Amino acid sequence: MTNGAPATVAEPLDTTEFRDVEARLKERFPAAMVDVERAHGEIDFTVRAGDLLSVARFLRDEPGLEFIHLADLTAIDRSALPARQRTRPGSQERFASIYQLYSIAQRRRIRLTVPAGGNDDKPTVPSLHPLWKAAFCMEREAFDLVGVHYEGHPDLRRILLPWDWVGHPLRKDQPLGGQDVPFSMIWNDPDFATLGRQILDPAPVQAPLPKGVDARQHVMLNMGPHHPATHGVLRIAVELDGERVISAHPDTGYLHSGFEKQGEHVRYKDFVPYTDRMDYTSAMCNNLGYCLAVEKLLEVEIPPRAQAIRVIVAELQRIAAHLVWIATHVLDTSGTGMALLMYALREREMIQDIFEMISGARLTYSYVRIGGVWRDTPPAFVAKVQEFLELFPQRLKQYERMLTKSVVLRKRLEGVGMLSREDALSLGATGPLLRGSGVYYDLRKLAPYSGYDRYDFDVPISERGDSYGRYLIRVEEMRQSLRIVSQALEDVKASEGQPWKSNDRKVALPPRSELDTSMEALIHHFKLVTEGLRPPAGEVYFGHENPKGELGYYIVSDGSAKPYRLRVRGPSFVNIFATNTMASGQYLADLVAIIGSIDIVLGEVDR
Repeated sequence: MTNGAPATVAEPLDTTEFRDVEARLKERFPAAMVDVERAHGEIDFTVRAGDLLSVARFLRDEPGLEFIHLADLTAIDRSALPARQRTRPGSQERFASIYQLYSIAQRRRIRLTVPAGGNDDKPTVPSLHPLWKAAFCMEREAFDLVGVHYEGHPDLRRILLPWDWVGHPLRKDQPLGGQDVPFSMIWNDPDFATLGRQILDPAPVQAPLPKGVDARQHVMLNMGPHHPATHGVLRIAVELDGERVISAHPDTGYLHSGFEKQGEHVRYKDFVPYTDRMDYTSAMCNNLGYCLAVEKLLEVEIPPRAQAIRVIVAELQRIAAHLVWIATHVLDTSGTGMALLMYALREREMIQDIFEMISGARLTYSYVRIGGVWRDTPPAFVAKVQEFLELFPQRLKQYERMLTKSVVLRKRLEGVGMLSREDALSLGATGPLLRGSGVYYDLRKLAPYSGYDRYDFDVPISERGDSYGRYLIRVEEMRQSLRIVSQALEDVKASEGQPWKSNDRKVALPPRSELDTSMEALIHHFKLVTEGLRPPAGEVYFGHENPKGELGYYIVSDGSAKPYRLRVRGPSFVNIFATNTMASGQYLADLVAIIGSIDIVLGEVDR
């Protein structure tokens, strides 16, 4: 395992103008480029659907471009956008597919917008699965929720909703849904007429098997959705030849919560609590990523003190999330019993105490807010964080003495769940799963935010490509997070008494002390509380380094107080679909170690 940036990673190149990319695309594909738009430091190329594969292959393979990472893929229904936002060439089609491509070598991101041809029943664009395996799950999600068909996809079917669901919920003509829930009922209510009687057909309905499995030659085994080692309500359809895994296909959606649909019906500030409830082991980081995306849309500056506080809570949350991971993963694989579980949760409780001190909560915090943080840190905050910084390094060494050279753990992890560099990039893997395959991709370094560029820390990577390498990376990441927290804590000390949220009164609530003396402050407070903030019309994508990988938010604003489109790119959702590649040829028992080494939370997978 190594630390630090490899020599192949350059300084950011032309990140706001992208003139070289535009010139080379127009020279190579003059008829394919429908439109180019620049806003918020991003560039959007509108590309004809018929040329998508050629353009994407050129962007991926051309020296000097090398957009090798398909960070995100989604779709949008533009039928309800205001007319002023549908005047660009290519914006008249109702549906479009959206692609976020990232060049690791050049440290820059571009967006492709591809209008979908065909009628409303079957809008169609070509599949990018021949270029990136990540398109397998992302295109299925866009098909499931928006109804865009991807021609050439090897197995285009629903991925979050039941296979026999009717309609596509993220279309604008689909209501928010839900059923009326009576607050009080009497025994004469018709709903009680069938109480105690079976009114639905009890016969089980078998969902279609994934394409490519041979149920006649091999045994099909369901691992989950009620299996403790899947770490949530996840079903893996496993194809077996004896005890050898032929294929393993994740079946997601058992916890589908409709967060993206809900996000289009609540004000920007009111979506922060929803982010807590996706990856609930990383709630602070979820808050941060969403707020950064909205702030990018608003183009608002965040005070240095607020940035330092955000960094501290994000890195403490990274440690807490990794502690949950190591506790459960070791319980699954190494045979240490409950000892490591108790030790890791003991240290996590210290972090929870700090979070409760500043937010009043221990799991879902909503502490990071648009414009800054909920409130300033209390006087005891610095001392409590310092106490943890002094204690945890020794506790981490105890974990390593128990585990790193453990014969049982190494037998379970070494050579298990192999993932090559090429497969990891093609599958869209991020976080320790990608870095464990030797790829230097950490957005805190490649695209720094919240002042991370001012802190000295290393990014551990491993060339092993197996589950043991991913274990080593997460242990070292906890140590590096301590370095970051220590430096950010000095910034918090130095900025005592300085602002901890934006002074823009159209973004953050004015201090309570101003309400008695300033009519303008009172008006701002009233409008923010009753109407919410209103970002300008436009679209942004912001990806940040969640403990499990890249958590991205793609937001389209129509100028109102609610997002027109709110897309969440979850790292667990993308990473779990690497299971088939990692498990093929392994033993069935290895699936437990493989799933654990990915580190998933089903609340974020299903959203």
